[in-house]
Amino acid sequence: MENSTWSPATTVTAAPIAPYERIRNAPDISVIVLYFVVVMAVGLWAMFSTNRGTVGGFFLAGRSMVWWPIGASLFASNIGSDHFVGLAGMGASSGIATGGFEWNALIFVVVLGWLFVPIYIKAGVVTMPEYLRKRFGGSRIQVYLSLLSLLLYIFTKISADIFSGAIFINLALGLDLYLAIFLLLVVTGIYTITGGLAAVIYTDTLQTAIMLVGSLILTGFAFQEVGGYDAFVEKYMNAIPTVVSSGNITISKECYTPRNDSFHIFRDPIEGDLPWPGVIFGMSIIALWYWCTDQVIVQRCLSGKNMTHVKAGCIMCGYMKLLPMFIIVMIGMISRILYTETVACTVPSECEKHCGTKVGCTNIAYPTIVVELMPNGLRGLMLSVMLASLMSSLTSIFNSASTLFTMDLYTKIRKQASEKELMIAGRLFILALIGISIAWVPVVQSAQNGQLFDYIQSITSYLGPPIAAVFLLAIFCKRVNEPGAFWGLIIGFLIGAARMIAEFAYGTGSCMEPSNCPTIICGVHYLYFAIILFTITVIVILVVSLLTKPIEDKHLYRLCWTLRNSTEERIDLDAGEENIREAPDETLEIEYPEKKKGCFRKAYDLFCGLDQQGPKMTKEEEEAMKKMLMDTSEKPLWRTIMNINAVILLAVAVFCHAYFA
Repeated sequence: MENSTWSPATTVTAAPIAPYERIRNAPDISVIVLYFVVVMAVGLWAMFSTNRGTVGGFFLAGRSMVWWPIGASLFASNIGSDHFVGLAGMGASSGIATGGFEWNALIFVVVLGWLFVPIYIKAGVVTMPEYLRKRFGGSRIQVYLSLLSLLLYIFTKISADIFSGAIFINLALGLDLYLAIFLLLVVTGIYTITGGLAAVIYTDTLQTAIMLVGSLILTGFAFQEVGGYDAFVEKYMNAIPTVVSSGNITISKECYTPRNDSFHIFRDPIEGDLPWPGVIFGMSIIALWYWCTDQVIVQRCLSGKNMTHVKAGCIMCGYMKLLPMFIIVMIGMISRILYTETVACTVPSECEKHCGTKVGCTNIAYPTIVVELMPNGLRGLMLSVMLASLMSSLTSIFNSASTLFTMDLYTKIRKQASEKELMIAGRLFILALIGISIAWVPVVQSAQNGQLFDYIQSITSYLGPPIAAVFLLAIFCKRVNEPGAFWGLIIGFLIGAARMIAEFAYGTGSCMEPSNCPTIICGVHYLYFAIILFTITVIVILVVSLLTKPIEDKHLYRLCWTLRNSTEERIDLDAGEENIREAPDETLEIEYPEKKKGCFRKAYDLFCGLDQQGPKMTKEEEEAMKKMLMDTSEKPLWRTIMNINAVILLAVAVFCHAYFA
């Protein structure tokens, strides 16, 4: 009986043509084509119905967004295909603890909306490095943070998203890896380059709806297949592959048996794969960097109509972040139950046969359950979900990366650049980023050590904590100054980079072949390392700041928490630089007869929104507009409603952690 149950599954995985053939039917192809048509239609509508002809319009959607697109875009920007592949893979290999990364966000979206965004809005900034320039003066921190952020995007977000998306497309469609990547990047590039942030946010809202509907349908099918939650818990603990030796290789039992603490978020502080102090404190430091200081996330909040809409968007995102535990992590665990030999393979030769890599096949847990379990039509919907998650996070990253480059780096090179030149530079940079992304794919393939999500979290643990420390102290400790922040960032980066390079050089190893990296370097868990790195950075910043001259209050009005409500005029530390940028505008008021544009030029300007010239504003109107954009006031009723919602969300976060602890 046992053989007859498993032989069809074995036949399916052994024949490489089967998964591709399963998608090649009229209902699935129709759903995928319909998905692309709808996404492009929404993208084009957003492009032509919003102002993309100005820096504020292109990069901040004219600060006109309401709460539900903000919440949906925050969620879609965060949940990329790396989550579907990486989170499900971690779930398949080690249980629910990785869901703690998701639930941590419930607390930090509140911190973002209530503590950080009001300061950013009052500061009147477009990018995070720009905030640090206003707060500390000088441009070295701004340039350094812009470059580091762009590096982090390439190392973790873009490369991991493309790699995980390619795994799914390769399994489901059988397309050549690079052809699939090229087609995806062309579609995402078109509406990011042409549409600006408004197009990205509206398409993100659509992608979120598709993601949630598809994922919830799959969750229903998966739990029905295993016989409900209780049966799922029991069967997961018994999902052990039968092939555990090859020739003279006999594998240790702990390498292929589910962990005893698979259904606990908080695990042993010494032996645990995700130790509980690291989950509480280390994850919080990474979450502080990601949710409160990262350009991709904060830029969505800066596009909000007012503070109430920003807070409501954060609350909506928080509630949606409850779902990945159930619709991604647990689905990866069910995939291990249903396709144990494939997903939980341990012998290198077996793994290579199933998924082309010797380290393990947990990364194909989610794609496998989609291709094998879903009926025709719904399989196409789930492929659309994967494409939605990949494209929404890529478009968000491309838009934010071009904002960083244009506003923080390009304006340093070209101080007299016109608004039109900045728009074109931002769009050309996205093209360059797409090129770098494609070139980076083989590096990610070779660096893959079997756990994609671990790879992403470890890199952010080595590079993110110094940034989190600088922003936290910049906002909540007005005594901190530029030399302190700069040397904190540099020393923190050197320590983090040393650990990262050592880990790449020695390899992280696997259960079969442990790494020979010295314990003093790699023996500290990456979440513990994040705590140590954060603490060292904070000490360096405070010591150097106390030994050097403080910044006067007149330069800090509305830039830090204690002075957030000040009405006095602030003298910007970067005022000199801004004057250099603004001076040409007054000297270039000579009117030339307008040249007649050709048809091609008219079409190009229309497509990129460069023909959208708003009426010229007087100095008084400009000042009034500026005041409106920096306004954080709220109606008392709505403020109270938002505060109650925030308390409920925090209570839900505590309950979820306690229930699964």
